[in-house]
Amino acid sequence: MTSTTSAAEPLPTVEDSWARIDAWLAEHAPLSRALLRPPASSGAIAAAEQRLGLTFHPDLVASLRCHDGTELSEGAPVFALNGPFAGITGIVDNTLFLRDVGEDVEDAYDDEDDHELNAYWRHEWLLITHGVAWDAQDGLFLTCRAGDDYGRVGDYFNEDAPSFSEWPSLRAALSAFADALERRLPIGGRIPLAVDGALIWEEPTRTVKARPTSLLDLAARTPEPGPPPAPRPEPPGNGTYATIGFVRSRAPQPHQPDVVFAEGVHPDELLLRAGVVGRETVRARTHAEAARSAASPWAAARPLVRAGRCGGWGFVTQSAGTEQLTRPEVLRRLARDTRVVALTKRGPEVRVTVYENGAPYADGAHDRLVSSPREDYVRLPDGDWAQTVGVDPWPGSTAAYTDLLAGLRDACGIDFDPDRVRDEPLSSGLVLPVLEDIPEWSRRPVSEIRHLDLDALVERTPEPRLRTALAAQLRRLAAETGLDTHPEATLVLAAVDRGETPELVEDGPLDLRMRALVAEATAARPALEPSWRRGRDAPELPVTREDFEAWQLRADAADTLRRFLQLPLPIAAASILHRRLSEEWRDELDRDLEARGTARGN
Repeated sequence: MTSTTSAAEPLPTVEDSWARIDAWLAEHAPLSRALLRPPASSGAIAAAEQRLGLTFHPDLVASLRCHDGTELSEGAPVFALNGPFAGITGIVDNTLFLRDVGEDVEDAYDDEDDHELNAYWRHEWLLITHGVAWDAQDGLFLTCRAGDDYGRVGDYFNEDAPSFSEWPSLRAALSAFADALERRLPIGGRIPLAVDGALIWEEPTRTVKARPTSLLDLAARTPEPGPPPAPRPEPPGNGTYATIGFVRSRAPQPHQPDVVFAEGVHPDELLLRAGVVGRETVRARTHAEAARSAASPWAAARPLVRAGRCGGWGFVTQSAGTEQLTRPEVLRRLARDTRVVALTKRGPEVRVTVYENGAPYADGAHDRLVSSPREDYVRLPDGDWAQTVGVDPWPGSTAAYTDLLAGLRDACGIDFDPDRVRDEPLSSGLVLPVLEDIPEWSRRPVSEIRHLDLDALVERTPEPRLRTALAAQLRRLAAETGLDTHPEATLVLAAVDRGETPELVEDGPLDLRMRALVAEATAARPALEPSWRRGRDAPELPVTREDFEAWQLRADAADTLRRFLQLPLPIAAASILHRRLSEEWRDELDRDLEARGTARGN
């Protein structure tokens, strides 16, 4: 939260801050100003105090004497993500509700630890804003409890512990509200804007790292790890030692990998279809070698697959990395002009999936799914449960994998030996994962985006003009995110500027660039995690949160370009406008539309 009021200067009074808020709203957001209620009467305030059994803090009384909260209607003047200020009725209703909830929650403090925040909801707290959802799930509270924290403003959220905000008082919060309006200052990471006569809050223009560190480039310069050195025997010490013990050996878990069989397809072709790009990473590897290499910086978090022959069938299996062989996008590629059978295992579930000529065979009629219960927990005599260590949690699914594999041998002549394949060097390579399908839910029309009536915009704007204006918005998005630094994208953007709609070709230059951007973001994502959440042997990555965010924003912009090329214009428009980074995007959209003979307001 930011305010221009110096700590050495006295805070404006509640009345002065509300006068500034009123003046700004009247000039810039009259629709929002009209939704501020008239002052509350002294009698209404006294009645509320009596009903709640406490005396309101003087700051709250002064605020209610300026405005008895806000009408909860579209365009209401909200205090950033804290929501609109509540009136007397809202304060009473929400506070009584939270008191009832608090009585059902065991207090997190005792008589010796009476800190203000050590409770779910204290009797002396008043919820003074309606929060994001305009209900009692979250919002700002004011403490009317005598003591050091009397009059402080706190943050309440029903899924987290309450905490005090940066404002020491309601008076300070209202001063910050007025400062934010007058100087476009951020509160809670949002800045105030006046749009079509109403107050809204949006993220300020983001600064994106221009040259993020590329882990894929670093991987290309990093040698693949070799075999681990043999352990050196410990030199004998002085004296003689003997250790005698009895240890029950654990039966090794069977090797049951995800595998896809493709009729009549060569292993090299299967690698290409699975997403292996180029020959730089292709060589023969055992499963252990592949797993070791995939865990190193050489792989940059990319999956590694291996391919071989099994009679008249080629097969591809994955040794490490994010699962690929269960993805429909990958199965469609593997089944191009052939039939494929996938055998995959996920904990309790074992699945057989059949595709033919790039689509599910017979709408999945020949697919199989076997699910088994978990069996590594046992009930003790006292009724508690205990986990058995060193056993197969799902022996039923392990047996089902073996049975289904035998069924494939009988039905299709596929004689696949997982143990032999594990130890056999097979042609293998790193995968540049294929793009995910655009989710069905995101293909649906959106009527409003970022307080913009998208339906009205589409209805009143001729399609050619709208397409040209959105192409300009797409160009701006590419510049904001750095997508326009990649020649594959700039060539397509230039074609879009000419009114063309280029085809996104699978494994073409733009497709590969989009996949590389997603891979960069995936590789940099661990930069978001604290060190204690990473594996003990995880390598240190020379990237920061800023690197990850830059790659993710480029990948998102590339996805938006893809939607512009492949989806109906109104649906693509929602993605473009949603992902714009500039706080001035509305004015820029106006200019782009006006330059083509129309305007948002006409």
